[in-house]
Amino acid sequence: MTNPSYRALALQTVTHSVTGLSVPDARAAIGAAIARIGAQIRASRAWIGPDLRLVVLPEYALTGFPMGEPIPGWRDKAALAPGGPEYAALAAIAQDQSVHLVVNAYESDQHFPDLYFQACVILDPSGEVVLRARRLYSMYSPTPYDVWTRYLDAYGTEAVLPVARTPIGNLAALSSEEILYPELARSLALRGAEILCHPTSEASSPQLTPKAIARRARAVENLAYVVSANSGGLTGIPIPSDSTNGGSELIDFEGRVLAQAGAGESLVAAAELDLEALRRHRARPGMGNLLARAKPALWAREYGRHEGEQPDELGDAVPERAWFAQRQRATIERLRKAGVIT
Repeated sequence: MTNPSYRALALQTVTHSVTGLSVPDARAAIGAAIARIGAQIRASRAWIGPDLRLVVLPEYALTGFPMGEPIPGWRDKAALAPGGPEYAALAAIAQDQSVHLVVNAYESDQHFPDLYFQACVILDPSGEVVLRARRLYSMYSPTPYDVWTRYLDAYGTEAVLPVARTPIGNLAALSSEEILYPELARSLALRGAEILCHPTSEASSPQLTPKAIARRARAVENLAYVVSANSGGLTGIPIPSDSTNGGSELIDFEGRVLAQAGAGESLVAAAELDLEALRRHRARPGMGNLLARAKPALWAREYGRHEGEQPDELGDAVPERAWFAQRQRATIERLRKAGVIT
């Protein structure tokens, strides 16, 4: 049975980086982070109420991001194995609290044993994985697009842009800067997504940041809720810890901010999501129904004419960190030759 109205929480929790730790110490830190987050979810549900049905965690909340560490080393230290013990512990939290839990983590992959990917994973109240969305836009980490042919051979096209149809609505996920790419959110909306879950760990400011502007735009463009969880601080690395601290928020399908957290660990970014209201809005004729007015065939043709990052650029290689910047310079040069950049 569908829950037409319920509460969602963008849990703002501090991230403890495992950069510089040994593999055993990093794995212990991941386990400690899961236990701490589990306790916070339990306390948050007791505070917010039993109608809390969706909890979104910040980007890479269990590990932080790699600061210059080589791909194989970070994979061994910080990547979770699908079906591994960390996901079992997270599934137990979802079961215990009867919530859909959105986790963002680095993952190993049996088909690409030398790499890792960043993923948003949604666990339902039974502890089952109902969505796994591998990040498609990343500046310094491998993505499925970098090994596109092999990835599609392993998983098929439906795994690239997944939407989970659940009793609390049709859920999709975007990692961090993916909110800046309108074509990604629109593609998910055209596949039925109603709620865009957005784990992020981003620079926070009292002013509207590019990602904050993008969240409002993606909500309006797609008549979708956005539930965005930012870090409540990032420790264990030289970057000042409060640079990524605060601004977790829930935005409705007309771009209105329903709730927003300040700095620090917080459950303040929680609000009611009304599926019936969203669905009425999407079914209502008028100028404001931007989803119904989309022209996908037009833009598919136009997009296909242009240069940009290319699929399969990684090939079979295990890249050094410098490769990602080199790839971008090569893309900029293609754009220059095409007259896009002068």
